[in-house]
Amino acid sequence: MARPLRFRYSPQSWSDGRVHNDILQPLQSNIGAQSVSPWFKIGGDWQTHRFEMANGDVALFARADGGAYWMGNTETPSALWKTDKFGWREVPSPVARWAKRELTATLHEAEPWLADYPHLSWFFLPVFMSKDGRESTRAFFREHSAGFPDAGRRETTRFFEDFLSTGVLDEYRHVMSGKLGTSDHVDRVRMSAAMAEFIAAKILTEAGYDVVPEIEVTTGHSLDFRAEGTETNALVEVTRPQPPVNRAAAGPVAAVRDTAETKTSGQLAEHGGGATLFVDCSSFRDDAWAAVRGEQPDVRHRPAVVYRTRPNGHVEGYRKGAVPLELADAIEFLD
Repeated sequence: MARPLRFRYSPQSWSDGRVHNDILQPLQSNIGAQSVSPWFKIGGDWQTHRFEMANGDVALFARADGGAYWMGNTETPSALWKTDKFGWREVPSPVARWAKRELTATLHEAEPWLADYPHLSWFFLPVFMSKDGRESTRAFFREHSAGFPDAGRRETTRFFEDFLSTGVLDEYRHVMSGKLGTSDHVDRVRMSAAMAEFIAAKILTEAGYDVVPEIEVTTGHSLDFRAEGTETNALVEVTRPQPPVNRAAAGPVAAVRDTAETKTSGQLAEHGGGATLFVDCSSFRDDAWAAVRGEQPDVRHRPAVVYRTRPNGHVEGYRKGAVPLELADAIEFLD
């Protein structure tokens, strides 16, 4: 499975003839590529190329004296196989800016509705335009409302756009966007679990904390976040139970308990305590959440926060144990 988009860097010299022979011709032979005029200018001494494939793939190539950068959601020409990969912040700013404009315009041509959400389009561009995951990740927002039940795509996409546009996760864009995955099919459960981490980051941010994702701990695991405040440095792990098909009162309660137990008997048990468990019930419909909020079941780990977020921004939940985070500004607590 291909990974989120990154740049390949070639330190060699590239002439027009070499671009034609080593990039265009192999791609033409294998997948029907054609060289087309780039949609945007890059400026400076850079020369740019855009390649479009018969199967819908696209690739970009920017070259200057002493080196060139390649990015594409297609097969990589053999002349670039042994080149090093770099993230968007690690390449010259004209190259990153040009690639962003080219790929964002390509994305919005295919999904015009996403143009209303510019920061989300940019943040998830590495997966929205990835080789294997471009159809599934777009469909997750378009057809599955990013994991929210009983909500429209525009309402839910606006929810994440408003949070991402704050920029608090921009520094961690590659790792966080990659959580959505580049699978060629929509796995709503896994993708919803990934979005639970964005919801958790939003809650922590609105509560006044700085968030740092993917915190390595001594067991060799990584916990989802470190929440940093003036007098706080707390680790947070997020889990997202999926509502059972059974809508009886005990069904959602059991789902919360069982999902939390899986997390606490595994990763958190090996960590040895000290982390706050966030149990995100945002996949629950109103009746399922009503059963949970009515019983407020224990989740076999303390401290823990169990909550449900709606795309209008309202969050309600309850706590178990001495939670080391002040969250009242972000969550309406039932307890």
